[in-house]
Amino acid sequence: MAKIKSRYGLVCQTFSEEIRFRTITRKRMLSLGEEQQKETIRELYNHNLKKLVQAFAYCRQHEIGLFRISSNLLPFMDHELGHDLMRREFAPALQAVGEQAADLRLVIHPDQFTVLNSDSPEVIRNSIAFLAAQAELLDLLGQPRSSWTPLEIHGGKSDRSQRLVEVIDGLAEPIRSRLVLENDEKCYSAAQILEVCRATGVPMVFDAHHHIVREKLDSYDHPSVAEMLAAARSTWPDPDWQLVHISNGRAHFQDMAHSDLIHVMPACYREAPWIEVEAKHKELAIQGLCDF
Repeated sequence: MAKIKSRYGLVCQTFSEEIRFRTITRKRMLSLGEEQQKETIRELYNHNLKKLVQAFAYCRQHEIGLFRISSNLLPFMDHELGHDLMRREFAPALQAVGEQAADLRLVIHPDQFTVLNSDSPEVIRNSIAFLAAQAELLDLLGQPRSSWTPLEIHGGKSDRSQRLVEVIDGLAEPIRSRLVLENDEKCYSAAQILEVCRATGVPMVFDAHHHIVREKLDSYDHPSVAEMLAAARSTWPDPDWQLVHISNGRAHFQDMAHSDLIHVMPACYREAPWIEVEAKHKELAIQGLCDF
C-alpha cells in the first residue's frame, strides 16, 4: 500500500467492518430495568473502548495521523448513569486507552443537535451538558485542553451570531479551551463563522465543500476558497494546528451529499496541515489522496 501522509484524518470508523462501534437507542435503554441499564452501558463501554484502541492501531499502521472519535463513543455519558460509570469505573481504562493515542491527534465533532444559540434555553443547557461530557472524556483520555484536540461544532441557529458569542464566552474552561467552529451550507457561511471566531477567539475549521455549496461556486479553485483558508488559519493559536475538511458532492459538484471518494481537491489545500476526509468510503478515500 502507498504511504499515506500523516496529515489526513479518519472519521469515526473504517469503511470496512474492521472498526465498528456499538450504541443503543434511548427507547431501548428506557425499556430496561435499572440494573439492566447499568450492565448494558458497561458492556457497550467495554466494547467501544476496545474498538477505539483498535482504531488507534489502524491509524498508526496506515500512517493516518488524526482520528475523529464519535461523540457517541460512550452512549448516555451525559446522563447520570453513564456519566457515573465513565468517571468512576472506567477512568483507569480511559487513561490507558489515551496512552495508546500518544502519537495521534484526536477530534470530536458532536452532531447537529448541539446548538449553543437555540431559541430554547433547554436546548442550550442540554448542548452545554453534552459538550461538558465530551470534554470530560477528553480529560480522562489525557488529552490537552487546547484546540490541538478540538471539540468541533457548527454555528447552530442562523441569524443569532451575537447569542452564539455570548454563550461561548460563558463556557467552562474544559469546553472553551477546545472549542472550534465550522462553516456550513445553510446557516453560517465561512465569512459569518469567521466573524464569530474572531469575536470569541475560537479557531475556525474551514470546510471547502460547504463553502462552494453555500456560495454556489463551480470550482474549488475559486479565489475565495484560498482566501477563506488563509483567514481561517489566522484564528488558530498555532498555524500548524489548522484543521480543514474535504468532501465532494455525490451526484454533482454542488451536491450537499458526500461522495464515496475524493475526486477533486482545492489546490490551496496543499498548504493545509491537517485534513479530515469526510467521504463515505473513509480509508479508501484517504488512500486515494496519498499523492496529493
